[in-house]
Amino acid sequence: MINRRNFLKAGGTVVACSILGARNVLGAEDFEGNPERFGMLTDTTRCIGCRRCEAACNKANALPSPKTSFEDTSVFKKERRPYVADVQSYTAVNRYMDEDGKPVYRKVQCMHCDEPACVSACPVAALTKSNEGPVVWNDKLCIGCRYCITACPFYVPAFEYSSAFQPKIQKCFMCRQRIKDGLLPACAEACPVEAIQFGKRRDLLKMAKQRVWSHPDKYIDHVYGETEVGGTDWLYVSKVPFEKLGFPSNIGTTSLPKLTKDFLSMVNLTLISFPALLGGFYLASNKSPHRETENKQIEEDLKHE
Repeated sequence: MINRRNFLKAGGTVVACSILGARNVLGAEDFEGNPERFGMLTDTTRCIGCRRCEAACNKANALPSPKTSFEDTSVFKKERRPYVADVQSYTAVNRYMDEDGKPVYRKVQCMHCDEPACVSACPVAALTKSNEGPVVWNDKLCIGCRYCITACPFYVPAFEYSSAFQPKIQKCFMCRQRIKDGLLPACAEACPVEAIQFGKRRDLLKMAKQRVWSHPDKYIDHVYGETEVGGTDWLYVSKVPFEKLGFPSNIGTTSLPKLTKDFLSMVNLTLISFPALLGGFYLASNKSPHRETENKQIEEDLKHE
C-alpha cells in the first residue's frame, strides 16, 4: 500500500513537473533547439528498398522478431507505419511509384521535431527534446495518457499493449545511446547505398540544399523538414513531390507548441496540473510492491484464460 509520505511526494513531484511543463514544455516559451544538435538526412533517390534499416533498427533496439522476413517484398503492397500491425521496428520503408512507373522508397520514423508537439502535449514531461537532437521518452514518468500520439502531426508514436500494466510508447529515438557512444544510428550504419546520412543538422541541411541546387533535374526544390512544423531533425530530399510519398502537406511551418502558446498562457494551471496529479497518484500506487504483485497475478490469470 502507498503510504502518506510517498503519496505526498508523488503528488508534489508531479505538480512540480506540471508547473514546469506549463512554462517550459507546453509551448509557453519558444524552443529553437541546440545549434549543435544532430540530425539525419534521407535521400529517396538513393533508397533501393532493401529494408536493411528496418532489420538494423530491430536488432539495435532488441525489438521482437517481425511476423514477416525483412527480405519479404510483399510488405510493399500496403502502406505501413512504424510499430503498427506486423511492423516490429521503429521505422518502416514504403514503396510508391513515380510518373514513369518506377519505384520510389520512403523511410518512415519519428521526425524529431525541433519544437515537438508530443513533448508539448505530455502533462508529466515523460517526452523531452534532448540536447543531442533526438526526442526521447522516460518510461518512469509516463502515465500512459497517449496525448503524444494524438498530438504528433506525423502520426508516429505507437502504444504497445504486450503488458497490461506497463504499456510502452514506441517510436524511433535516433539511437541516442549509440550517438553518445560515438557510433552511427543503426539505420545509417546499415544502409548499403548511403541513402541515410547522420551528422550535425546544419551540415546535413547544407548538404541537402547543395544536392538540390546542383541537380535540379534530379530533385524537387524542397528539403522536407527544413521548415515543416517549425523544422525537424530528420530531413528528406526527393525527385517526387513529397505529398505523393505520404508526407503530410498541410502542417504549415509554425510549430504546434507555438500555435497553442497564447491559449496555454490563459489556461488555469489547475487544468494542466490536475490530470498530471491524478496520473502521479496512479503511477505511485502502481509502482508499490503490493500493486506490482497484484498486477503480475492478474497478468498470469489472463494468460491462463
